[in-house]
Amino acid sequence: MTVTIFLGALLGPMALGVPIAFALIITGVALMIYLGMFDAQIVAQNVLNGADSFPLMAVPFFLLAGEVMNTGGLSRRIVNLAMAMVGHIRGGLGFVAIFAACVLSSLSGSAVADAAALGALLFPMMLKSGHDPARAGGLLASASIIGPIIPPSIGFILYGVIGGVSITKLFLAGIVPGLLIAVALCITWLIVARKEQFALPPKQSGAVRIKAFVESIWALMLPVIIIVGLKFGVFTPTEAGVVAAVYSLFVSMVVYRELPPSRLFEVFVAAAKITSVVMFLVACAAVSAWLITVADVPGELASLVEPLMDNQTLLLLAIMVLIVVVGTAMDMTPTILVMTPVLMPIIKQAGIDPVYFGVLFIINNSIGLITPPVGTVLNVICGVSKLSMEDLMKGVIPFMIAELIVLLLLVLFPALVTAPVAWFGH
Repeated sequence: MTVTIFLGALLGPMALGVPIAFALIITGVALMIYLGMFDAQIVAQNVLNGADSFPLMAVPFFLLAGEVMNTGGLSRRIVNLAMAMVGHIRGGLGFVAIFAACVLSSLSGSAVADAAALGALLFPMMLKSGHDPARAGGLLASASIIGPIIPPSIGFILYGVIGGVSITKLFLAGIVPGLLIAVALCITWLIVARKEQFALPPKQSGAVRIKAFVESIWALMLPVIIIVGLKFGVFTPTEAGVVAAVYSLFVSMVVYRELPPSRLFEVFVAAAKITSVVMFLVACAAVSAWLITVADVPGELASLVEPLMDNQTLLLLAIMVLIVVVGTAMDMTPTILVMTPVLMPIIKQAGIDPVYFGVLFIINNSIGLITPPVGTVLNVICGVSKLSMEDLMKGVIPFMIAELIVLLLLVLFPALVTAPVAWFGH
């Protein structure tokens, strides 16, 4: 009965168009009433405590770094470097998009920011070269979701805070799976684009390539600083967010000089708006998360999946299917906020490493960003490319299948995640 009330109180308001943040509060209140313990002070206290977290301070700083990166020329130089290196080979613009997505993901940690940058910079180029618009848009959308997987990742921060999991380990665990997804996208792009007739950019000389590398070296140094700093304990993930924001501001204003002081207010306001949405969701989710624990919703769900508890692979496959379905209706942030407190006790009871599960969970949620009808990244690419959602979905499907295959491989072969963590962690 508790699970029924939880799902009804959450999905009912959402179906009526109630914003997810308020639906989360309604869910908590409904569970309190059902348990006979309604108290408005408890609701208010949980909302305040939900956002009062030191690790969560990394979120606004990484979001600010993403805004500065797009405005201050870091994104453009990464794309220029990729163009100089691989733009001339057949299908080169697709490989440029994938390469740039991997580097940009190590700067911002946001799929939406990466989608906006890649779409604005590369979609016109791909269109001009003769690529199919839907296929080009599908690749850009699919490559953008590498953003929350390769560190730094806002999704990992949220999952780590709510689930009580080491954010540093999550960051390090996301590197190899993110690169595997990039390889899968490259293979898929080779297959789907082989029959296209398009113009190839001229091969750049060694001097041009060196110039592009030198111009982008400041941008390329940021992920190195973050990963090395985390591995050797120089700073925490929260402090890494501050480093990323300050470094990107310094490079944009002093080195590249593409971010004038007159635009600083605009950039800070844009980052603040996105931060306010994320943090308000986190605060409201704290109410339902607390009631989920008090009402023992995970215990009831554990009894439903008890036949699978002795087989970690089958349990993970079942959970991954569930998250894929949830991802079609909910955005990444609310899915993390709602599902983490529900699934974490089940995962621990089954003896599954929370760091390993966190990687699978965030990859699955990232794929949800390109599944309709919510699909935030799809909406961003639609806005930039002027494609219809139907056309874009046709272009996305082959790449989404490739990403789901990588997710399946990670479920079947946990060492692909755990072995790199063991190495990076020492």
